[in-house]
Amino acid sequence: MINPERNLPLSIIISMPIVTVVYVLTNLAYFTTISPQVMIDSEAVAVSFGEYHLGVMSWLIPVFVGLSCFGAVNGSLFTSARLFYAGAREGQLPAALGLVHTDLFTPVPSLIFTCLLSMMYTISQDIFSVINLFSFFTWLCVGMAIAGMLWLRFTKPNLRRPIKFPLFIPLAFVLGCIFMIIVSFWAAPFECLVGSGIILTGLPAYLLGYKWKKPHVVKKMLGELKQIFTTFCQKIFMSVPEEREQHEASE
Repeated sequence: MINPERNLPLSIIISMPIVTVVYVLTNLAYFTTISPQVMIDSEAVAVSFGEYHLGVMSWLIPVFVGLSCFGAVNGSLFTSARLFYAGAREGQLPAALGLVHTDLFTPVPSLIFTCLLSMMYTISQDIFSVINLFSFFTWLCVGMAIAGMLWLRFTKPNLRRPIKFPLFIPLAFVLGCIFMIIVSFWAAPFECLVGSGIILTGLPAYLLGYKWKKPHVVKKMLGELKQIFTTFCQKIFMSVPEEREQHEASE
């Protein structure tokens, strides 16, 4: 991205109101066309709306919905992989996830790891449970991340911030995340409890793997295993560790 300090906030400020207006107008169109009972009985309100207005061209609605989902999943995969990559660079995840491809400069091991996690979700036969679980995961984790940035804004105001927003924007976003989390618990409490349990399993892993001062024997054994696994990933995925100086210069 060229000039991200200017263009990234500008793209968000322009895109979010447009998406919000389109979303609200779409729902208004649903309410003025489809009766409440039809909306309750319909498995896909957009499809019912298309059948009412588009007739033989109603197939356009599911096609474009599928394309929209594909684009969203594609972006989610790339951003999620970058999260694992960043955690590996900070020593909080296996070093193999912090490798980048020698030619493409993408975190291939992290992308493969994200792909494997995504495939695990397909084991479930109830797609709605997966959607509820993933939605809860997303809003909780993203909301906590933005809340952490707000906390740093007050506790460490002198940190370098190349991109800075007015406080009301992240605050409104956190409140929106809290609302979505509450709605998720109300709609699917079991899935949310399962998701909370999965998230909490990260605490002992973080404490044992990152914070715990390991004995020399354990540290040496883990270091050898890590080296073997990292070397294996380097050969398989044609990847190498990114130099710290290069990473800092790119930032």
